[in-house]
Amino acid sequence: MSSKYERELRQVLAGLTKGVDAIIKSCSEIEKAKMKLIEKRPFLVVRAAGSGIEGSGDLLALRGDLCFPIEVKSSKEAKLYLSGRTVEQYNSLVYEGNRSCLMPLYAYRLKGVRGDSWRIFRVETETLHGKLRKLEPSIPCLPLTRNGKPYLNWEDGMPLNEFIALVCSQVNDNETKMKNLQTRSNITTSYMKFEGHTKNTEIKTKHKRNILAELKRRKL
Repeated sequence: MSSKYERELRQVLAGLTKGVDAIIKSCSEIEKAKMKLIEKRPFLVVRAAGSGIEGSGDLLALRGDLCFPIEVKSSKEAKLYLSGRTVEQYNSLVYEGNRSCLMPLYAYRLKGVRGDSWRIFRVETETLHGKLRKLEPSIPCLPLTRNGKPYLNWEDGMPLNEFIALVCSQVNDNETKMKNLQTRSNITTSYMKFEGHTKNTEIKTKHKRNILAELKRRKL
């Protein structure tokens, strides 16, 4: 795997404006907007290659709420089959993912295409919990060959811009929840004031009616 593409992905996930701007030049306006979200919620991205730890992937993307070991691949072909050493890499990712309750990812870069050229795949594991468990259904796992072996098919992956929007959506969710909570609070307060005013008015009106009725009765 060329370090060129590994460095490209590392700069994007780290939220570096220079890196993000470099890969969104040929993207649509919607894709650009989604990619830019990473600048507000960046990862600390550590290069794990050569560390001697199997299953760590090429990159480790860490943030307060999430952590992903990422295996980076690139090719001119849309389909990339795993064999030999790459099968061992995959099995190690599965093992470490299950052992550490992590979600290992494959980031697949297709060469020579315009727009978002990265696709994200999830390595299927069985011990996810918390936020990773919630993200699991949204990120596609590696497809299988007829023989049941995992491989990479660029067309089946999740575009990087959609992945970034997914993992950065917490900011917008929290802001929306806070605004909704504040709105509900204001409505409740207004209702309580209105209800209290209505009850006081009813009591005063009822009291006034009782006095008039008593005066009328005495005159009779």
